[in-house]
Formats: sequence, C-alpha cells, structure tokens
Amino acid sequence: MRAISYCMERQSAMERRFSITTLDVAVYVIVTGAIVFFVHRVTTGLNYHWNWSVIPQYLVRYDEQTGRWTMNLLMQGFITTVKLSLWTIVLATILGTVMGLLRTSHRPVVRLAVRTYVELTRNIPPLVLIFIFYFFIGEQIMSLIGIERLIGRTPPWFQGLVSTLFTGKENLSAFLSALITLVIYEGSYITEIIRAGIESIEKGQWEASAASGLTRIQQVRHVIMPQAVRRVIPPIAGQFISTIKDSAIVSVISIQELTFQGMELMSATYLTFEVWITITLMYFVLTALCSFAMQRLEGRLRDKVCATPLHL
Repeated sequence: MRAISYCMERQSAMERRFSITTLDVAVYVIVTGAIVFFVHRVTTGLNYHWNWSVIPQYLVRYDEQTGRWTMNLLMQGFITTVKLSLWTIVLATILGTVMGLLRTSHRPVVRLAVRTYVELTRNIPPLVLIFIFYFFIGEQIMSLIGIERLIGRTPPWFQGLVSTLFTGKENLSAFLSALITLVIYEGSYITEIIRAGIESIEKGQWEASAASGLTRIQQVRHVIMPQAVRRVIPPIAGQFISTIKDSAIVSVISIQELTFQGMELMSATYLTFEVWITITLMYFVLTALCSFAMQRLEGRLRDKVCATPLHL
C-alpha cells in the first residue's frame, strides 16, 4: 500500500510540475523587470559603458603558433572548477557515507568520535579551514613529502595524466590542500544527510531483516541503504550544488579556478560587470547540470520502484 501511495504522489507531483500558475507568471515578470532596471541603472546612473565584445577572447583564443583554438583564462578557470568540484563530490560522498554509517553504530564511542568531527567541521568557517589546511598540509606535509619533486621524476605521460585529472605539478600542493579541505568540510554535511536517511527507515525494516537472519552489514547493504538512498537524493543534490559554489573559496590560496581568474581578469581589464556576469552564468551552467542530473537519477529510482510488481 505504501508503494502504491508513493507512485500516486509521484504522478501527482509530475502533473503539478508542468502546470503554470498566475504566481509563476508574476514571479517571471518581477525578475525580468528587476534585470531590466539593473541594466538601466548601471548604464545611466553609473555612466557605465558595456563592452561585451572582448569577453569571448577570454574564453577561447586562437593560438597562431599551433594553429588551433585553445582555452583562455575564463575557460581554464572553469575547467579547474569542474575538476575540483568533481573530485570533492566523489571523495566527500565516500567519506560522508562511511561516517554516516558510523553515526548509526551501536557503539557510543564511535558515534561520539564521528559527531565530534561533524560538529567541529560544521562550526568552523570554511575560509578558516582553507588557511589551516593550506599552511599545515601544503606548506608542511606536502613540502616534507616533496610531492611536486616526486611528480617531476615520473614519466611525461604520468605527468600529463596528473595535469589532466588535477593540475600542473607547480600548483599540485595547493590544489591538494584545497581538495582535502573541501572534502572534509562537505563530507561533514553529507554525513548528517546519510545519517538522517538511515534513521528515517522504519524500525520494522530493521526487525524484519534481522528476523530473516541477516547480519547488520547485510541489513544495511540489502535492505536499509537502497531505501535510504532514494530519500537522501534531494538533499544530496543540494549539497553537491553547494560544493560547486563553495569551491570559489579556494581562490584565496591562489588556486586558479573560475573566481580567481575572474578577479585577475577584472583587475586587468576593469570590465567589472561583464566579467562577473559571465562567471555567474558559467557557475549557473555547472549547478543547473548537476541539478538536472540528480533529478534524472531520482526519477529513474522512483520509476524503478513504481515498475516493481507488488505481491499482495
């Protein structure tokens, strides 16, 4: 009965999604009016002269030496942001899932340790974490290991692989410091999302699976997590989008991502509004694609549930 109710609610939600109300039209009109008013005030009130014609050359440029089109500052920063965000999402999801499972452990010591990590991380500003990890990991540990020197001794194909997946060896220490910081920070939020998803599963599910002779690991793997995953997709999607936006913080340690490149370009060209509007649109493309992908995933999981035959 619960599955039938779930599918009926999904069908009703799909019907509401594609219906346009008077409130929707009013919001669109207000937003459009605000944009027009903003452009008018900037043009007339600040006597600002728009110059959009130069922006494309900072996205891509033609290299006369190679005879090919190549990425310029903004696209280079965009690609770095994509790399940093993707690695953070993957590693923070793994860390958050493990910590979320430990948060529901029967052992009080384990729960206390994980809760301490979550509370400490979530209650420290991410900018402070960036500086702490950069000066500790980047300046101390990475220098002690000599990560850049080690990469320099590897074959050219491996250096190219590292540059493609992460960044060049000259900026690798700072990039890894930023990546570790974001993984720890975002992982604390994902930990709580996973914990809430597991604890939202009815107690009867645990009891029924235990009565079937399953161990706790088997219960989590085969019974609890498949249900919890469907429930945590919306908040996880929001956290992934937040991760993309939070990646802008690492510009303070000279990671050449999108925000850093935007600041450099603005200081050189004084095209304040053109540069930041372009960067805003590029961030919007990233977050919109992430949101669309998660909606598709959520829809597929729901369709799979609704397509499963019920045995009454």
